Amino acid sequence: MHSYWVYIVASLRKTLYIGVTSDLRRRIQQHKSGSIPGFTSKYRVNRLVHFEAFADVNAARAREKQLKGWLRRRKIELIEGENPEWEDLADRIGLPLSATAGEGR
Repeated sequence: MHSYWVYIVASLRKTLYIGVTSDLRRRIQQHKSGSIPGFTSKYRVNRLVHFEAFADVNAARAREKQLKGWLRRRKIELIEGENPEWEDLADRIGLPLSATAGEGR
């Protein structure tokens, strides 16, 4: 059985990115290392602040689309409902919480 994940990563300045993946550990590692070119590496969006698991890829994609359609305020309420301190949750999926160089944005 496959697992699919909808996740939200944030920068220290709380810039948000929402994505979907079948391998959450690998994808968060990519965000942390900056190996994904584009928005997340440019703005250092690399701290896992929310994630949800799905057994069905279509359900995961629908949830990603739903979250992307929300106003920022509602996304923040979702994050703070479970993670009020905006802690990096990478350790909950087995990754170290090492800071990325130059993360001070």
